[in-house]
Amino acid sequence: MKAIITVIGQDRTGIIARVSTVLAEADANILDISQTILQEYFTMMMLVDLADIKLSLDELRDSLTLEGESLGVSIKIQHEDIFKSMHRI
Repeated sequence: MKAIITVIGQDRTGIIARVSTVLAEADANILDISQTILQEYFTMMMLVDLADIKLSLDELRDSLTLEGESLGVSIKIQHEDIFKSMHRI
């Protein structure tokens, strides 16, 4: 199963490292990543493979949400199929 993770918020040091650490601890594999800074705002999208994760998707979502709260950013995770259907034109 693949998922899309989005991270948005005020830029600060360590966002990519801390999000990546949560994913690595869960055995999620980052397949692709795109990030940019728009003035002082950080935005990132990741495509991740969750085939081998040790947690349920809900537990991973909770871990990412808690990490986002401690960083002061919003972190969302969606199953790839849901993301695709929501963004189909």
